[in-house]
Amino acid sequence: MKHTPFSRRKFIKAAAVGTAALGIPTIIPASAFGANDRVRVAVIGVNGRGKDHIAGFSKLENVEVATICDVDNVVLQERASDFEKKYSKKVKMEQDLRKVYEDKDIDAVSIATPNHWHALAAIWACQAGKDVYVEKPACHNIYEGRKLVEAAGRYNRIVQHGVQLRSSVAIQEAIKHLREGLIGNVYMARALIYKWRPDIGNQGLSAVPAGLNWDLWQGPAQAREFSKNYVHYNWHWFWEYGNGDIGNQGIHETDLALWGLDVGLPEEITSTGGKFLWNDCKETPETLSSSYIYRQQKKIIEVEVRPWMTNKEDGVEVGNLFYGDKGYMVINGYNDYKTYLGKERTPGPARNAGGDHYKNFVDAVRAHDKKLLNGPVETAHLAASLAHLGNISYRLGRTLKFDPQKEVFPGDKEANAMLTRKYRAPYMLPDKV
Repeated sequence: MKHTPFSRRKFIKAAAVGTAALGIPTIIPASAFGANDRVRVAVIGVNGRGKDHIAGFSKLENVEVATICDVDNVVLQERASDFEKKYSKKVKMEQDLRKVYEDKDIDAVSIATPNHWHALAAIWACQAGKDVYVEKPACHNIYEGRKLVEAAGRYNRIVQHGVQLRSSVAIQEAIKHLREGLIGNVYMARALIYKWRPDIGNQGLSAVPAGLNWDLWQGPAQAREFSKNYVHYNWHWFWEYGNGDIGNQGIHETDLALWGLDVGLPEEITSTGGKFLWNDCKETPETLSSSYIYRQQKKIIEVEVRPWMTNKEDGVEVGNLFYGDKGYMVINGYNDYKTYLGKERTPGPARNAGGDHYKNFVDAVRAHDKKLLNGPVETAHLAASLAHLGNISYRLGRTLKFDPQKEVFPGDKEANAMLTRKYRAPYMLPDKV
């Protein structure tokens, strides 16, 4: 009998259930599909970045966006209508991500919720046997990131971090040049995050809009009364839900800085800044300057957040600069790099070319091979943690010493308390994943 892709998937899953029922360890992993089998994806959070997730997965061969999920039923209905018009078929809708995880026909989930949900949603997905594409930052705090790494390992799941520059052909080439010494000994990276962030005012408290499950939107965060200040984008600027721009756009740049310098977490962090432009209700700083020192490796990362009028640096508003003793490299955005060599800054190798981060994830899912991932969970934890360390230093108003192996601040109870957060039942982060 010749199996169709659909019948082969059903056979594999049925076999796994059957052996488990007999008390025999499962020997066929849930994702052991043939190379031509359809991968069924659910996109969780479809108001903003999730729209790109739907489009990105839908264009891939033999990949089906089978379910969309959002806590706001108005957004959910709009997106389902858009989906039907664009793809001439209906898509299943869920308001609660837990229902998605109960669906045995979903192979992978793509998470584009607010930051405070990222890690818990991804951990629950791993526990449910789903592979995961999770938007940046992969975690709302450092402890969550470590737990996500543990969950991906324990449940043998494919977890991709949504930093698409990792799949850029040009940026991969740029990193190769750094490794091979094109600009010499690379000792410093500067991450630039110059985004247009206007005054958001203060809209105060109001009734929860029809269709929005406010309890589920808040999830693991502490309960607050509803405000339009948070929904649907400006939650980025409140500590309970977001991480400021260093933990928003900045994750692309912290990830690239770590990748380019070939380092992990630092030993010393100094971060300063504040709100100097708007008298609005944002809690996170508008302007932030963070320095990360690697004493043993003699390297430094500087991260600069600016919110409004500013100069460009060698044409860069969002990107990275790498400095070596033989030249420097300019990475502008996600797909473009240039190099300048010697004292005269002679133009060196340059390239502009993109890649497909969604396809890279699906390729790894099909092969069930983590080594194929361009943005694996370990790098997700590090990139997010660098941003979190900068925020902790800023919020405490002082330089911090950090142990990058143990991921703690030695002898600093106040700083260590900020490695995690208080969670709200039933949305608790498990101590043992």
